[in-house]
Amino acid sequence: MMNGESTKRGILAVILTLAWPTMLEQLMQTAVQYIDTAMVGMLGTQATAAVGSTATVNWLISSTVSAVGVGFLSYIAKACGAGDRDGARRAVSQAVLAVAVIGSLLTVLTTAASGRVPVWMRVEPGIQKMASRYFLILYLPMLPRTASIIFGTVLRAAGDTRTPMKIGGLVNLINVALNFFLIYPSREIELLSVRITVFGAGFGVAGAAAASAVAFTVGGLCITRVLWRHPLVSPQGQSFHPDARILKPCLRVAFPNMLQRFGTSLGYVAFAAMINSLGEAATAAHTIANTVESAFYIPGYGMQTAAATLAGNAYGAGDRRRMKTLASMFIPLETALMIGSGAILFLAAPALVGLFSSVGEVIALGTSVLRMVAVSEPFYGFSIIVEGFMMGVGRTRRPFVYNILGMWLVRIVGTFLCTQWFGLGLVAAWACMIAHNLLLFVLYLVCYVRGAWNPFQ
Repeated sequence: MMNGESTKRGILAVILTLAWPTMLEQLMQTAVQYIDTAMVGMLGTQATAAVGSTATVNWLISSTVSAVGVGFLSYIAKACGAGDRDGARRAVSQAVLAVAVIGSLLTVLTTAASGRVPVWMRVEPGIQKMASRYFLILYLPMLPRTASIIFGTVLRAAGDTRTPMKIGGLVNLINVALNFFLIYPSREIELLSVRITVFGAGFGVAGAAAASAVAFTVGGLCITRVLWRHPLVSPQGQSFHPDARILKPCLRVAFPNMLQRFGTSLGYVAFAAMINSLGEAATAAHTIANTVESAFYIPGYGMQTAAATLAGNAYGAGDRRRMKTLASMFIPLETALMIGSGAILFLAAPALVGLFSSVGEVIALGTSVLRMVAVSEPFYGFSIIVEGFMMGVGRTRRPFVYNILGMWLVRIVGTFLCTQWFGLGLVAAWACMIAHNLLLFVLYLVCYVRGAWNPFQ
């Protein structure tokens, strides 16, 4: 009994060691997103809508890149669990190749499409030019952004979650500092009863994009340098030519996850386009609510990263008992965390929305939808933990099916009927989103009970 308790305490320590840097990193990213939204919001509702109107395209692109990282995560986590250091380093060299190819391709595609994206997103004509300029500047450094995403995943797969956290903190600091100087014109501020003239470029929304672009570039360069010198997974001395022995198993895991993320993110684009058609107030409330909500998913996604890494390690080591112990510990811990974060979100919703807007209609709409989604958080938390286990062991086909069914048959069809046929508003659209999350909970619960997540069953 004592041995079992000691084992659980040891696993809990490892879970927290892996999870807390990821949570802190995401918390810092969310804090900067809050600051970005608030700083842009000071320019008016049009500026907030212009920035938020293409946010779902950002999710589409970033999540597609992240899916490639999942393929390498599964391979590297299993290699580390099996003690195959050379195999892990060979996989990292292939990740470098993937960054070069995918980052370059996406740079060309996103910059070429920047003028059309606001039109596809049904952004109001008066802010299309502003939204297009913001999108173009934001995606010029797509190569370093790709490096940040994939190399960050590689380091986490090897058990190093602190380095991505530290680099993420640096990126956020640069972003906020440059926002201060690039968004607003030169102005006087009072500091300790002394009035000081502060330089400002006055670029507005374009300044916010430029600040983010510079920060992304620095982050990509820093994480590449760290990876190159990493004692466990440095690709130095490895071949950077395509290696089918590594790329094939990585792609078998990554491809369904990529289709899942692409399909669900494309659904987010369609979802946002329908909301954008509801007018500026609904678009602004939706943008702000998404920003606020993202902070309360941090415990879930931090734990998901730890679940994927540890499940991959246990699978690589062939440790059946450890796999079951992980599940018995992760799920109640995750559920408790999401219940707590959901309760805070429900109570604090009006104050949080009020940080970003003073418009009564926007605050009322944002508060309503946030309180709705707060109730569903524990159910969603269960889903993402089981999905994390499945990513870690390379079982990504079932999550692909679950997410595509939920997104397109529930959220998109439901939102289309509610907003385009029946003339309902933002609250109805978010109700469809919550129905999608609840469906995922039911599907993943069945998957968990039947043991379909566990490669040893």
